[in-house]
Amino acid sequence: MKKLLLCPIFLLLFSCYDAPRDCRDFKTGTYLSEITINGVKHQTTSIRTDSIVIETYKGKTDTASIRWVNDCEYILRKLHPKNMAEQKAISIRILTTSKNSYTFEFGAVGTGDKQKGTAYSINN
Repeated sequence: MKKLLLCPIFLLLFSCYDAPRDCRDFKTGTYLSEITINGVKHQTTSIRTDSIVIETYKGKTDTASIRWVNDCEYILRKLHPKNMAEQKAISIRILTTSKNSYTFEFGAVGTGDKQKGTAYSINN
């Protein structure tokens, strides 16, 4: 009987645990981001300042403006979109952080379609 009473208490304690997030350390710098889509790993290198992000993916470089919603969320909008899909803003939310990396989710603004990835700090 005592075990049955302790079980809900443990569940309550562990369900309240929040992963640590110190997002301010990742607002600017150089990052290597990795996402996996259909079992294939994709890598992007990003240089982020207060106002822009310069991304290189598969040898192609593109620039986007960045607007921080709060310390852990920001919106990217390509400065020179080439088609309608590139005109959509991308929402990125930092979920957890560690000393040199963070886990994030991203997707087009206004859609529920989200993907997850990890970004690693380079030379910061």
